[in-house]
Amino acid sequence: MSKRWTYLTVEVKPSWTGLKPEDLQAEMNRQGQLGWELVNVLQGTPMGVALLFFKKES
Repeated sequence: MSKRWTYLTVEVKPSWTGLKPEDLQAEMNRQGQLGWELVNVLQGTPMGVALLFFKKES
């Protein structure tokens, strides 16, 4: 039987000084504690919003 996945996209917005690594890490840890696995990160520009893509087995 094949696995079924549920997906989650989280937007992390930068502060006025830019996107801080600790903000990304905090969000990844928060979602990890809820059972989500990070599969990709997308950031269009260095000062822009980061999209974190997670999955977990349904």
